[in-house]
Amino acid sequence: MNIDRIKKTASRNRSGLWIILVAAAALEAISCTQYFTSRAAIRAEAERRAKTELRRVELEIEKRTIEMEAAAKTLAMLAEKHVDSPDSIYEATRAVVATINNTSSVAVAFVPGYFPKQGQYFEACSSRISEDSIYTRQIGSAEHDYTQMEWYQNGMKIDSCWWCEPYLDDSGSQTWVVSCSCPVQDRSGKVVAVVCVDLSLDYLKDLSDYLQIYPDSYYSIRSHDNQDIVSGADTVPGRKYQIYDEEIDATGWMITIIIPEDVIFADLNRIGKYVGVLMLIGLGMLVLIVVLASKNNKRLLESTALNQRMENELYIARTIQMAMLPKVFPPYHDYPDLNIYGMVNPAKEVGGDLYDFFIRHDKLFFCIGDVSGKGVPAALVMAMTSSLFRSIASHEEEPATIVSEMNQTLTAQNTQNMFLTLFLGVLDTKTGRLDYCNAGHNAPMLMADGQWQMADVKANLPLGIIADFPYQAQSTQMNKGDVLFLYTDGLTEAENGEHEQFGEQRMKDTLAAMTDTRPRHIADNMQDEIAAFVGDAEQSDDLTMLAIRYQIPAIIMRNDIQQIPTLSEWIDGLGIPEELNMPVNLALEEIVSNVMLYAYPHDKSGQVFVEFVRTNTSDLIFTVSDSGIAFDPTQHAEADITLSAEDRAIGGLGIHLVRQLMDEVYYRREDEQNVLTLIKHI
Repeated sequence: MNIDRIKKTASRNRSGLWIILVAAAALEAISCTQYFTSRAAIRAEAERRAKTELRRVELEIEKRTIEMEAAAKTLAMLAEKHVDSPDSIYEATRAVVATINNTSSVAVAFVPGYFPKQGQYFEACSSRISEDSIYTRQIGSAEHDYTQMEWYQNGMKIDSCWWCEPYLDDSGSQTWVVSCSCPVQDRSGKVVAVVCVDLSLDYLKDLSDYLQIYPDSYYSIRSHDNQDIVSGADTVPGRKYQIYDEEIDATGWMITIIIPEDVIFADLNRIGKYVGVLMLIGLGMLVLIVVLASKNNKRLLESTALNQRMENELYIARTIQMAMLPKVFPPYHDYPDLNIYGMVNPAKEVGGDLYDFFIRHDKLFFCIGDVSGKGVPAALVMAMTSSLFRSIASHEEEPATIVSEMNQTLTAQNTQNMFLTLFLGVLDTKTGRLDYCNAGHNAPMLMADGQWQMADVKANLPLGIIADFPYQAQSTQMNKGDVLFLYTDGLTEAENGEHEQFGEQRMKDTLAAMTDTRPRHIADNMQDEIAAFVGDAEQSDDLTMLAIRYQIPAIIMRNDIQQIPTLSEWIDGLGIPEELNMPVNLALEEIVSNVMLYAYPHDKSGQVFVEFVRTNTSDLIFTVSDSGIAFDPTQHAEADITLSAEDRAIGGLGIHLVRQLMDEVYYRREDEQNVLTLIKHI
C-alpha cells in the first residue's frame, strides 16, 4: 500500500515537473521570438530616422553652399566689370551682402599694388552688422596680409569656386566661418583678384533639432580635413553606439549621428523586463498548482491562492498586451499623407482582438484580427499572431502570401482549437494602390468621393483551420481623401439591455453622419454612439477599430516667419474653389504667423502643423496645431472696430479677421498641444 502511494506521488511529481519544463520552454520561445523580431524592427526604424534626418540636414547645408557659390560668382562678375574702379568694387560687395541674406561678409582682394593710390594691399570688404546695417571698408594692410590666407592662395590657382577650412573671421564678422573663393580676371584674362564670400557657421547650430533624434544621441559635422565644425557630446567608454554618416557632396563635410543602443532599445528592454516577470510568475504559479494539487486536504487554499495570482497575472498580461499595440498617433510625421488611429477595448482583463501596422519601403502594412474565445488563451494567440505579422511582413509584400504563411504556423500550433479572423492590407503610400487579403473577417468600410460603402472582399477561411487553404488577394485604388475603417464584430454585435445588437446599419448611419473624417474622430464618435446604445449593459465582446485616411498631405513648418510663403503654395495645391482661396489664405496666414511669433519661448525651435479635410458635406476643415504655450485665441474679446485706434483695446483684430473669413472657429487643448479648427462652408 505504501509502495503504491509512493509510486503515485512520484508519478504526479514527474508530471508536474514536465508541465513546468514544457511551459517554461514555450514561454521562453515566444518571448525570444518576439524580442529579437522587435529588436530588428526597432533598429531598422532608428536607421531610417537617422538617414532621413541626415539627408534633411545635407540638403539644408547644400542649399546654403549653392547660394554662397552663386554669390561668389556674381561678385566676381561685378568685380571683372569694374576691375579698374575701386569705388565700384565697394558698391559691388555691399550689393551682394544686401541681396544674399545668408552671408556674413564678402570681400574682393586684389594682387598687391594693383591700385597704387589705394596702397600696397587693397581688400574691399562689406559685413552684415545687423538686419538693417552693412559695414563697408578697406581692410587690406601689412598687418592683415590676405595674400597669406588659404582662401586667397587657392582662389588664385583655380578657375572655379573653392571652399576653405573653417576659421575665425577676426577682421570681418567676428564669427567662425567657411569661405568660398572665386578668381577675378581682368580684360586680358589675367587673375588680378580673389572674391571671398563668408558663410557663418552659426546657422549649423539650428540644425541640431534635426540631428537630436533620440535623448542622449550625439552629432558632429567635420570638414573634409577632419576638423570639427559642430560637435556634440563625447561618447562614453564601454557604452555601445549606432553610428550613421552622410557626406555632403558640395563641401566634402561629413555629418555623423551617434545613438546609444540602450536609448534605442529602452522601451523594448523595459517591456522585456515585464515579460520576464510575467514568465517567472507563471512558472511560479505552475509549481504552486502542482504542489497544491497533490494535497487533497488543501484544495480550498489552492483555489484561493490560484485566483489571487491569476488576477495579478492577468493585470500584468493586460499591461503587456496593450504595450504591444501601436499607441503613438499620428505615428509617422515623415508620411504626412497618412493619418492612422487604432484602439482596443477588451471585454475582460485580456482579450483576443488585435491591430498592428508598420511602414516598409514606403508601403503601409496593416492588419486587424479577432481570436475566437477570450481570456489568456486568446491573448496568447493574439500575441503570436502579432509577432507572425511583423516577422513575415518584414520580408514579404504580397498579402495572400503573408496570410498563408501565418495560417500555416497558427494551424500547426493550434493545440487549443482556436481560430482567428483577419483582414490584412498593404497600402502603397506613393500610388494609393491597396492590396488586401481577407480571412473570414468583417468587410471594412471605405469612404471614397465623400461616400461610405462596404468594401468588396472575398471571405476566405479564418486562420488556424486548414493549413493549405488557398487564400486569394484583392486590390483597389485609394485616392487622396479616402478613408478605410476596419473593425471587429464587437462593434456590430454590441448588445443593449434588451439584447438588441448595434448592427451594420447603425454603423453605416453613424459613419454617414460624421462631418469630421479624421481617424481619431471616427473612432471616438463611433465609440460614443456604441456607449449610448449599450447603456449600462455589460460589454459582451472585445471592441477594436482601426481607421486609415489617405489624405491630402499636411504641411509642417518650423516657427520661422520666413516659411509663410510655403503655406500659400500648399493651399494653392489643395484644389479648393478659386473664390475661397484668398479668404482661406488670409485666415490661415494670420493664425500660423501668430503661432510662429508667440507660441514658443524666445529662441526655442518648434513646429506648426496644418491639416486639411474636405468632408462628405463639402465643408473645408483646416486644423492648426502646435506644442507651444497653452493659449486659446477664441477667448479674446471681440474687437470693436467702430472705435478709433486710440480708444480700442490692444489685440483681438487678428481673430476678428479670422472669424469674418471663416464660418466656424473653435479651440481645444489636446495631448499637450494647441489645436485650432477653422471650418469654411461651401
